[in-house]
Amino acid sequence: MNSIKKYIAECIGTFVLVLFACGAAVVCQCSLDNYAGYLLTALAFGLVIVAMAYSIGNISGCHINPAVSIAMLVSGKMNVKDFCGYVVAQFVGAILGAGVLKLFAPDSGLGTNGLFNGNILLSLLIEVILTFVFVIAILGVTSKPEYGSVAGLVIGLSLTLVHIFGIYFTGTSVNPARSFGPALFVGGEALANVWVFIVAPLVGGVLAALCYKFLASEKK
Repeated sequence: MNSIKKYIAECIGTFVLVLFACGAAVVCQCSLDNYAGYLLTALAFGLVIVAMAYSIGNISGCHINPAVSIAMLVSGKMNVKDFCGYVVAQFVGAILGAGVLKLFAPDSGLGTNGLFNGNILLSLLIEVILTFVFVIAILGVTSKPEYGSVAGLVIGLSLTLVHIFGIYFTGTSVNPARSFGPALFVGGEALANVWVFIVAPLVGGVLAALCYKFLASEKK
């Protein structure tokens, strides 16, 4: 039963992330020509993490991102069963969030991601780097109990940071579920290229976990 509650919490958290953060991109008309909308969108992603971290964090850890979950798996902080349950819950939450957003804004792009200049390899590299930075910040701030009171804020600000930099290039995914939900409803090129925004964040999450494990072991 405890595992089920964790999965439900992850589903809810990812639902909120997609609906409110991707929704902010739609409402604020995020674009390179609209600096206010650009920054508000980046901030929205961070604020959702802060809100969810302090609401469901004590239940599931508030991963709401398969890239975070795979980093925890590689770090030995969760088992394969929970990893699979988390990822399924996250994708379900993202699909539900995108579905509701589609009802509210049927003619929008739903905050989908896109390739940078049509270049798959460059987009993969960008997303790996963005995810690496985001996930290694999570691993660091959750490594000690005494950081618990500020962890949600640090993680939220870290996500805001990578969005401020990354929106220009790919729209910033760093989260396979967040990318898949909107792409599923938009279809077309967004859905055809969504594999990039699934693979790259997972690779970035694994690399961050391996790097942090190496650095932490050296410290000890």
